[in-house]
Amino acid sequence: MDGSGNIVRHLYVHVPFCARKCEYCAFYSAPGTGDQINRYVRALLRELELVAERLRPETIFFGGGTPSLLTVQQWEQIGRCLERLKLLGAAEWTIECNPATVSPDKARLWRELGVNRISLGVQSLEEDLLDRLGRVHSREMVYKTYELLRRAGFDNVNLDLMFAIPGQTMDIWRKTLREALAMGSEHLSCYEVTYEEDTPLFEQMRAGAFDVDEDLADAMYQELCEAAQEGGLRQYEVSNFARDYSRGSGRLPSHACRHNVNYWRGGPFFGLGPSASEFVDGVRTKNWSNTTLYCEMLESGRRAIESRDVLTPLKRAGELAGVGLRMNVGWDFDEFQAVTGFDLRSEWAGEMAALVACGHAIRDARGFRLTPLGLRFADAAAERFLR
Repeated sequence: MDGSGNIVRHLYVHVPFCARKCEYCAFYSAPGTGDQINRYVRALLRELELVAERLRPETIFFGGGTPSLLTVQQWEQIGRCLERLKLLGAAEWTIECNPATVSPDKARLWRELGVNRISLGVQSLEEDLLDRLGRVHSREMVYKTYELLRRAGFDNVNLDLMFAIPGQTMDIWRKTLREALAMGSEHLSCYEVTYEEDTPLFEQMRAGAFDVDEDLADAMYQELCEAAQEGGLRQYEVSNFARDYSRGSGRLPSHACRHNVNYWRGGPFFGLGPSASEFVDGVRTKNWSNTTLYCEMLESGRRAIESRDVLTPLKRAGELAGVGLRMNVGWDFDEFQAVTGFDLRSEWAGEMAALVACGHAIRDARGFRLTPLGLRFADAAAERFLR
C-alpha cells in the first residue's frame, strides 16, 4: 500500500459534459453551456494546483462525459497549466473521444501536449443500434474520425464497443466485430449493456419494451473472445484486448492500458473533476457529482470532496483480490501478499476452493486465476472475496 506523503503516479480527470445523454449512461454527465464549461476548466486547473506537489504522472486519463467536446482553447489552457506545474511527459496519456468531436487542430494540439492514446467511443457500427443507445454519431463519422486520428499520428487507439444491445442479433454482432477488427486498432474494449436505474434504457426494459436474453449475451461474449484472438488481439482483462508486440514475453500485452492496470492492481491515483473517485494514502474519496458545487468549492480554494472512506487493510485486500481477478493473469500469491500484507492461501482458501470446484478458477503453486468461463462471471467471483 502507498504510504502517506508518497508521490502519486496516476491521474484521472472527469469531464462531465456530453452532446446528449446516452440512453444507457449512469455516469455523471450532462450537456453544458459554453460559460459552464469555461468555469469547469478554471476549477479543474485550481484542483490540479492543489495536488501537483504530490503528482508525477506516469499515466493520465481524461474520461467522461466526452472530453473531446472541450475546445482547442480550453485544451490549450489545460496544457499550459500542466506544463507550468511540470506534469507533462506521462508515458501514457489517454483521452476519451466520441466520433465527430475531434478536429485536425484539436488532434494536432493533443499530440503536441504529449497525448499518445485515444479511446474512441464507437459502441456500434449499426445506425439503428446507435439510435437505440442515444448516440449522436453515425457509422460514417466513426471511420472519418478514426482516419483523422491516424493522420494526426496516433498509433495507439482503442475502440469501445457494446454487445447485448436490445435489437442486436448474433449476426449483427459478428459483422460489427469483423468491421471493427478490420480497422486495425491497437486495443479493443467491449462491454455488455447494463441496465442501471435512473436511465432511459432501464425504464424501457422495466416497461417490457424488450427482453434481456442472457444466453445470447453469453454467446456474444464467447464470439468476442474468439474473434479478438483471431484478429491478433490478446485478452488481458474481462472486457479488454490489446495488440502484443512483445511476442508474448510479458505478463501483459504491449498495448494494454497501463492506467487501468493500475486500478486493477490497487495502485494509488488522484481523481479530479465532478464525481471523480481517487485512492491515495489508503483513503478512497469521491468528489461531488454536481458541476456547479464543484466549481464553487474550488473557487473558494478547497477540493470538492463529498465523501472519504478509510478502508481497513482486510477490507481493502478483499476488494483488491476480487478486482484483480478481472485480469487474465489473476494473482500471484507472493505479489498479492506484497501489495496487501495478506495471504490469499490462508484468508480466502474456501473461496478459492469453491471457484475451482465449479470450474471457474485455477489454482497452482504460484497463484490463482479465473478460467475463461470464470472471467465471464468475474463480478460474482469478486463478491466472494469481500470482507
